[in-house]
Amino acid sequence: MSAPAFETRVRQSLYAGRRWHPAEIAFWLLAGAACLLFPRQSLLLNEIAILALFALSLDLILGFAGIVSLGHAAFLGTGAYAAGLLAKHVTADPLAGLGVGMAAAGLLGLVTSPLVLRGTDLTRLMITLGVALILYELANSFGGLTGGADGLQGIMMGPVLGLFDFDIFGRTAYLYSLSVLFVLFLVARRVTNSPFGLSLRAIRDNPLRASASGVPNGKRLAAAYALAAAYAGAAGALLAQTTQFVSLDVLDFHRSADLTLVLIIGGAGYLYGGLIGAVAFKLLQDAIATFTPQYWMFWIGLFLVLFVLGGREIIHGAIKTVAGRFARLGKGAAR
Repeated sequence: MSAPAFETRVRQSLYAGRRWHPAEIAFWLLAGAACLLFPRQSLLLNEIAILALFALSLDLILGFAGIVSLGHAAFLGTGAYAAGLLAKHVTADPLAGLGVGMAAAGLLGLVTSPLVLRGTDLTRLMITLGVALILYELANSFGGLTGGADGLQGIMMGPVLGLFDFDIFGRTAYLYSLSVLFVLFLVARRVTNSPFGLSLRAIRDNPLRASASGVPNGKRLAAAYALAAAYAGAAGALLAQTTQFVSLDVLDFHRSADLTLVLIIGGAGYLYGGLIGAVAFKLLQDAIATFTPQYWMFWIGLFLVLFVLGGREIIHGAIKTVAGRFARLGKGAAR
């Protein structure tokens, strides 16, 4: 294949990835209408939106760059504490807190990226876990600033855009979190369907070949890691703002473990996996906790074991089949 023909093929592939399919439009319309369809579940919907954004952040490095992590909660906690402290001591503007949370977590991701990008996957797992544990102990030690084991209390948030006050039913919180999720999803969608995104896939599939082709592996992975950290920081900021409380739990290991399970359920490497996995995980968790509050973790663990053993391929195959049919319908309508 000649160079012009190859370049044309790459451009067509990128444009095809940016084209919206009917299934995607239906997904976001349903998400927006959920607060009207289920008005009493706004708090749960808000939790789903935040978890979906958190899962999206991990998918950016795991699904597209091939970077494994067991300490992604470090960035969630950084964003939560940064937004909470800003709201308590400086300004209660939600968008300012969101920006500060993203900036703080992104900076942490950029600073720690040289450590994470060295070694094998096992080394990366240990380093990311170690960073999260260090931050957990620091947050616990500086109790005068973070609240320690009692948590960061006294957070009062102002209205979103100066117009929409947070209500006790969680409707404003959900619409705010969903809006942030949608905007950041659009950015992630554009990034992954760009030459930068293609280079990340090349590094994930064959780092030696990508390096030989002139791709600066280290710089691209560091940029992806910092971007994913900023996304996780946004999820942490939303969590702090919508609950008006930050505890050490945001830095705990179970946050990273749950996040991994969400991507296992939804699948990694196509952005919607984290979103679908977050919906399934939270609804399953809520249903089981309602049915058997004492043993809900046992039943979730059993479900996940059975899912990994046999159900994952079936569900992922069904999702891809439905998405493919909608894509063909969209192309037929375009013609």
